[in-house]
Amino acid sequence: MSIATRTTDLVQRAIDIVVAAAVLVVLSPVLAVVAAVVAVGLGRPVMFRQQRPGLHGRAFTLVKFRTMRDVNERRGLVTDADRLTRLGRALRSTSLDELPTLVNVLRGDMSLVGPRPLLMRYLDLFTPEQARRQLVRPGVTGLAQVSGRNALTWEEKLALDVWYVDHRSLALNARILARTVRTLVRREGIAAPGESTMPEFTGTPQPGREGNGNV
Repeated sequence: MSIATRTTDLVQRAIDIVVAAAVLVVLSPVLAVVAAVVAVGLGRPVMFRQQRPGLHGRAFTLVKFRTMRDVNERRGLVTDADRLTRLGRALRSTSLDELPTLVNVLRGDMSLVGPRPLLMRYLDLFTPEQARRQLVRPGVTGLAQVSGRNALTWEEKLALDVWYVDHRSLALNARILARTVRTLVRREGIAAPGESTMPEFTGTPQPGREGNGNV
């Protein structure tokens, strides 16, 4: 890692702390209202917690507002599409469900900008090139999110994540944050075509390997 990149990461960490703390304070009334609405609409717990891979693949607990009902086979609540409620869709389309992740930013689990934290089980499915996305902290928003979000294929999203790792700078982060605001206002790329969110990642086929790319 070059001195310039190391300096960028240190300055970005300072920005993360200041901005996340300020936003949490300013939007605390919004957080309280959303928490109350989720409690009434979906019950408790209000928060969704899940292990996600962070910097260098180390696990951390991601915190978001709940947007789905619990799995219940008797009621037909099995798939994400079945479990995602109207309230959940509204929270996701406005990204209000993501506000608690600012706590993860304060803790140092995440950054304001970076590749989105995916699922732990995906780590073993990445190609060596795709795995380089874990060389930085995951972000609340990222280059893939402002370049099409869930309308992109997995390969496109992961390629953008790796490009970000190699070209990250404070100026690029500022542009991504500005484009994030535009994406939220336009509500672009919320779900992949025919999906409630994004289809499962099953790996990228590699030359000389059989199957779906699982390694």
